[in-house]
Amino acid sequence: MKRIRNFCIIAHIDHGKSTLADRLLQVTGTVSERDLKEQTLDDMDLERERGITIKSHAIQMDYTYKGEAHVLNLIDTPGHVDFSYEVSRAIAACEGALLLVDASQGIEAQTISNLYLAMEHDLEIIPVLNKMDLPSAMPEEVKDEMVELLGCNRDEIIGASGKTGKGVDELLAAIIDRVPHPTGDPEAPLQALVFDSVFNQFRGIIAYVRIMNGTVRHADQVKFFHTKKEYLADEVGVLRMKPEKRKELRAGDVGYVISGIKQAKEIKVGDTLTHKENPCEIAVEGFENVKPMVFAGIYPVETDEYEELRDCMEKLQLNDASLTFEPESSAALGFGFRCGFLGMLHMEIIQERLEREFNMSVITTVPNVSYYAYATNGEKMIVNNPSDLPDPAQLEKVEEPFISAQIISKSEFVGAIMNLCIEKRGILKNQVYLTADRVELTFEMPLAEIVFDFYDRLKSISKGYASFDYHPTEYRQSNLIKLDLMLNGDPIDALSALIHKDNAFSLGKKICIKLKELIPRQQFEIAIQAAIGAKIVARETVKALRKDVTAKCYGGDISRKRKLLEKQKKGKKRMRQIGSVEVPQEAFLAVLKLD
Repeated sequence: MKRIRNFCIIAHIDHGKSTLADRLLQVTGTVSERDLKEQTLDDMDLERERGITIKSHAIQMDYTYKGEAHVLNLIDTPGHVDFSYEVSRAIAACEGALLLVDASQGIEAQTISNLYLAMEHDLEIIPVLNKMDLPSAMPEEVKDEMVELLGCNRDEIIGASGKTGKGVDELLAAIIDRVPHPTGDPEAPLQALVFDSVFNQFRGIIAYVRIMNGTVRHADQVKFFHTKKEYLADEVGVLRMKPEKRKELRAGDVGYVISGIKQAKEIKVGDTLTHKENPCEIAVEGFENVKPMVFAGIYPVETDEYEELRDCMEKLQLNDASLTFEPESSAALGFGFRCGFLGMLHMEIIQERLEREFNMSVITTVPNVSYYAYATNGEKMIVNNPSDLPDPAQLEKVEEPFISAQIISKSEFVGAIMNLCIEKRGILKNQVYLTADRVELTFEMPLAEIVFDFYDRLKSISKGYASFDYHPTEYRQSNLIKLDLMLNGDPIDALSALIHKDNAFSLGKKICIKLKELIPRQQFEIAIQAAIGAKIVARETVKALRKDVTAKCYGGDISRKRKLLEKQKKGKKRMRQIGSVEVPQEAFLAVLKLD
């Protein structure tokens, strides 16, 4: 056990975690030169295309240091704020963390939040200055920032480059010298943290575990602590580039257990694996349940594919434990699921993965957050969907979730960022100058306001410099009302939204104008209305396509033309009563892109 090191790489998005992981794999000889490619550990096409890591990836490396063979278990983590749940699980399975900072960009918001996560778990932190080969690198200035943030010595910071491989040997030596080896008793009852799971269509569900205490062997009877389900450990092994079978995994090891689990519901990531005969007393700590931030409905385009969609969602949930879903139905879209996501990027990724990996074409409704509604009889209910909101007559108050947001930016963009946050009902709480031209702003704002386009707008007004991170704080009472959208008097529940009273009129008007552009013209007139309760606040009309019925009347009395037009009008009226309006998928998406 003294020769095992478990560590993860944490950093802000795009600071070079996956590239550095590639160099570590190359130097330790874990991957042959032939198999090495950019982002070796990222196995999804989507990750390569976007150049981001979505899943944490674990891999074992061998390294000989001062004549002794060591085993290094690396977990590469995502950087985006939407996937911080993956990071929290990776951190719970390690004793050390490499904190990467881009030498040309300096410390950003996610760097700080991931650092706090690692500190909560008492991890040994090794500061690394990455991308030292860039002409725009400012190593001295960024080292000052790191010393101030971490309270470390300047000589503890390792300068490296994931691209050229500079400093990688020094880094490996630091991991072995500084990161403590795992502690645990191989003879104690088995206690293993399940930090990830993947679905294999031939073997069922594969659980990735970090053994805290005890030993698990091939053909042991094992059970999960929280779900109380029991299984036979069919195969145990370690995670190399391809999984490698072993006879046993001992305390301190990171590996996998295959036990023929077929049902997604039967395994919970973060659960503790133990023996059936001699179970451990307590579960592994340091794991938190996922809290979805954004909710949206996902519906199959073809209504008879509902069961198939359920199947796909369960398989996706195995691979992505932060996705939550429950069945719901909508008058406009039929049967589907109400899904909880960690953020807008997470929602986009799930939608794309459904289409790519499972060939499911789906419609996604307008995303929203969850609210607490209090009825006049004192009952408190959770509202995840605007259509669940009780009647205004029985409603006493609505509370919405607030967040604390940290934005780090160059000082020249402070004015524009403040304007944006105040427009989104934000309250400035703090403003700290980290260096002469870098500012950290802290705002309190409603979560609902950052769900739509906040991140995109923040990036564009700060020319891509601002970095953003948030965590939920509390629920507060707000003046919220439900805005309904109606086509020819029929409400479309998929487009209704809970919004602040001050924004209701302008948003209603914008959505109506947008829908007018997107809904195709019919043989009859379509009225698009935005309503609050019984009061219509905005209206647009899609004019009917009409045939020129008066073409055959040339000259003569006007009453002949009028008679034909009246006849046509009656036909249009009758048609409107039986005609139905199809809302195209673009309309649901366009509502998200409104400024």
